[in-house]
Amino acid sequence: MAETSATTETGEPASRPRKSSWKYIGPGIVVAATGVGAGDLVATLIAGSKFGYTLMWAAVIGCVVKISLAEAAGRWHLATGRTLFDGWRSLGPWTTVYFAVYVVVWGFIYGATAMSSSALPIVALFPDGPGLKFWAIVTGLTGLVFVWFNRYAVFEKVMTVLIGIMFVVVMYVAIRVVPDVGASFAGLLPVLPDGSLLYTLGLIGGVGGTITMAAYGYWVNAKGWSDSSWMKVMRLDNRVAYITTGLFVVAMLIVGAELLHASQTALTSGDRGLVDLGGVLEDRFGAGTAKLFLVGFFATSFSSLIGVWHGVSLMFADFVERFRASAAAGEDNAGPAVADRQQRSLPFRAYLLWLTFPPMTLLWLDEPFGLVIAYGVLGAFFMPFLALTLIWLLNSSRTPGEWRNGWISNGMLALSGLLFVVLCVQQVRDLPW
Repeated sequence: MAETSATTETGEPASRPRKSSWKYIGPGIVVAATGVGAGDLVATLIAGSKFGYTLMWAAVIGCVVKISLAEAAGRWHLATGRTLFDGWRSLGPWTTVYFAVYVVVWGFIYGATAMSSSALPIVALFPDGPGLKFWAIVTGLTGLVFVWFNRYAVFEKVMTVLIGIMFVVVMYVAIRVVPDVGASFAGLLPVLPDGSLLYTLGLIGGVGGTITMAAYGYWVNAKGWSDSSWMKVMRLDNRVAYITTGLFVVAMLIVGAELLHASQTALTSGDRGLVDLGGVLEDRFGAGTAKLFLVGFFATSFSSLIGVWHGVSLMFADFVERFRASAAAGEDNAGPAVADRQQRSLPFRAYLLWLTFPPMTLLWLDEPFGLVIAYGVLGAFFMPFLALTLIWLLNSSRTPGEWRNGWISNGMLALSGLLFVVLCVQQVRDLPW
């Protein structure tokens, strides 16, 4: 870890804590935009359509759980000057084996999923134009070119615009359906209706809960935050991220409760459910609102695409770098200079290509049975893996004493670890064995 007496380029002591100002907000916006995908919004809509406002409390708890997890990932990077994968690697070779298999299989299937999800609203907006496969390839190539030729600063600005579009559209639709304020506050009381357990666990653990949470620390470094003096800034940034995510979840629950619950309208599961919702909105509020919603749907899906193209490629570049050779003892191996080098590296660009071109074959093929099983199992294990390894790392001598977990952090990470283990078991049981 770097000496705390180091100075910045302006001559300011690097150890002096920065004030937690709104002007620094950035990586949190990126992680919020990336983590909330179309499938998450549909799952929330379906929960609202089945149980009305009853599970609002689960959305709030989910927001707190994600704040704790992402804060822990960011704190590791800033407190130790080491990347998260470097921390995982210190726990033993099993972490390297798991991550290596996971990132290859996950990237192959996720690439096709993200491209299809981004193409769906375009096809719905322009039904007489080219088909889904054409637009899926176009969105994948657009994401590839954008991430390949732009550094973090430009990437963050574009993600901010996309999440702004998402936010305005989702809030507008929630207001249009006229929420029942009394029922929404009543939904903050913990209640479990019959048959709601899995939906409740999904709401707490699902929205915004992906590998992008692990990428948060990498975006923190790419932003230029490289030591513990940025801790207050990171914590504000992280809270903004998941409060924003929480607002998305609440808004979609309102839409599900008001628009779908009373009429018992069913949505297709997965991303196509948002196309169904566009049809419902057109019947209720007219074509203008439906088209606006589809624009928001595109912003949601495409922000997830370019977020993964950038963030997981950064993680993969770090993985390759750590695998090839350990950094010299006592030397920082996380920070803006490292992040900038990794964004230009061959592994970063190789993983970008892996996310883009091989998955295009899945647009013409049904996903092979074995691949679906592998993807499901590896994906189900990732969030328990993240939560439990963060507990391990942040309670050990690998973390400076000042920044180790307190009882609140340990309690929240243990709670999230238990939650994700239960969800993991359920996801594995639900796979088409």
